[in-house]
Amino acid sequence: MKVQEGIPQPPSINPDVLTKSERKRRKKYSVDEYVAGILSGNRTILSQAITLVESSLPEHYDKAQSIIEKCLPYSSKSIRIGITGVPGAGKSTFIETFGLHITGEGRKLAVLTIDPSSEQTKGSILGDKTRMEQLSMHPNSFIRPSPAAGTLGGVARKTRETIILCEAAGFDTILVETVGVGQSETAVHSMVDFFLLLMLAGAGDELQGIKRGIMEMADVIAITKADGPNKMIAEGAKVTFQNAIHLFPAKSSGLKPQVLTCSALKNIGINELWEIIMDYFKFTRKSGYFEELRKQQAVIRMHSTIIEYLNNSFYNRKEVKLLRQELEQQLYEGTITSYKAAVILLDKYFKR
Repeated sequence: MKVQEGIPQPPSINPDVLTKSERKRRKKYSVDEYVAGILSGNRTILSQAITLVESSLPEHYDKAQSIIEKCLPYSSKSIRIGITGVPGAGKSTFIETFGLHITGEGRKLAVLTIDPSSEQTKGSILGDKTRMEQLSMHPNSFIRPSPAAGTLGGVARKTRETIILCEAAGFDTILVETVGVGQSETAVHSMVDFFLLLMLAGAGDELQGIKRGIMEMADVIAITKADGPNKMIAEGAKVTFQNAIHLFPAKSSGLKPQVLTCSALKNIGINELWEIIMDYFKFTRKSGYFEELRKQQAVIRMHSTIIEYLNNSFYNRKEVKLLRQELEQQLYEGTITSYKAAVILLDKYFKR
């Protein structure tokens, strides 16, 4: 009797995965090394810098701010496009097709995608790179998924800073994708130059599917999946939205929002959309609105930084941490009001 030799089995552990001790030994870059790596277009260092910026650890904050400060003079040379849309509008499919068109124009593209975070575990799947397979492999594109982490409007806590780092790394087009139409899209609107709203036709009353405030912020409304039997429905929705836009107040840019239909699957309407966006930037740069908007956003960024700094300083203060646990227990027991507990913590922080 002869026993056939079996097929060699692969190891149960991926040999390319770093062990815990190896991860600890990974080189820690200085601020100047991070900045030099970013400016040279090193994507590994760029990714590590973004991770540092997104970190909530107090010891990472000052280093991250120094990196941002040194990269700031090399930023602001891109166009920033915010993309949001109703659930089911096909944002990932659209961004991949749209992104491939942008890179086909010879531009360098950074896609900052925001994934929903679990309220229980605070974790995110961060699976956009798997949904945008072709775009993620393109040499002129960089996709960075980040957790929303409970931020209103589905914008990551550090998206503004990430934009600065990507621009310093040489990316001249930035796409910021939000979780979807939710509580507040003002956050993404305050950090981009152009706001694109993706809508889906045939899913009920179109005008009831989204808040009016979000429609008013849109520079272009694109009705997706306008192919096959859905094409006529999309054209009907286009007329509905065009009529609705007349009821909105005039935009500060001086341009009237446009409505178009497109199909990412069939690559229909994508080039037309890109031409509209290019015309928008040409007009706003000539009128001065582009620079004025960037200045307004710098002021907003200052206020956001103040709020974030105070928040981090408050919750990381040792005395506040100890007292907070005690007061939370009293709140569970119902022996103190939320207002009173908050005042006690603030008094401890300000030492009043």
